[in-house]
Amino acid sequence: MENKSKENNMTLEFDAKSENESLARIAVASFLTEIDPTIEEINDIKTAVSEAVTNSIVHGYNEGPGKITLKCKLVCNQYEKQDTYTVSSFITIEIKDLGVGITNIEKAREPLFTTKPEFERSGMGFMFMEMFMNKVDVISEPGKGTTVIMEKKLKKVIEKNSIKSSQYNSKLMSHTNSKSIGLVNLKEKSDQRA
Repeated sequence: MENKSKENNMTLEFDAKSENESLARIAVASFLTEIDPTIEEINDIKTAVSEAVTNSIVHGYNEGPGKITLKCKLVCNQYEKQDTYTVSSFITIEIKDLGVGITNIEKAREPLFTTKPEFERSGMGFMFMEMFMNKVDVISEPGKGTTVIMEKKLKKVIEKNSIKSSQYNSKLMSHTNSKSIGLVNLKEKSDQRA
């Protein structure tokens, strides 16, 4: 029973403009396609990314000029047990701005708190991030910017008797890079030799 691990990273920098919020959502969703997440998982992550990017645009830069950096790290671990194949994926998303920063992070994370009530802001951004992700950390320094780091674990278990090894190879082994040989690939090669 062999375990495999793979990591993939992405960095994207874009202008702090409201129209780029959708770019961030799409970029993260596209980045995750290799692990075949559910629609619900994708929507959760896209919502959290949308809230973090919007906070940077509206609060970090006061809708003025600036840059936002989006970083994603995806770690996939594969485990083979007697009756199942399991892929446990872990996504870390970092959204960073160099804007005004947050003076009181605890207060900013309170539901319904907003520094922009005149713009009908709901003050629910951090609550949504926390609701849809497993972990949310906020690092900020007034006058230097804010970094929001969000983490989510995704897990997929497939019963061995429910699929053929070739199906496993095409569906689940896409989590390994093309240079590695998967567990099923080794089995298929030994079957071909016999």
